[in-house]
Amino acid sequence: MFHIPIFFCLLALYFLPSLIAGGRHLHERTAITLLNLFLGWTFFGWIAALLWAITAPAPHVVYVQPPYPPYYR
Repeated sequence: MFHIPIFFCLLALYFLPSLIAGGRHLHERTAITLLNLFLGWTFFGWIAALLWAITAPAPHVVYVQPPYPPYYR
């Protein structure tokens, strides 16, 4: 009965680097997820994916506002 919530908590912990990369909208989130999926079980792969997700620079978002129309009198 109580094993199902523990399973999902451990699954979320295993994919924590992927969740961080997705939350930060990183361009490398697919590569981080693949590293986490295939090498995360080695613990060194999990640490590498976590460090990559944390230290990668987040993309900058630039908002462009259109100019105001000229006022006619």
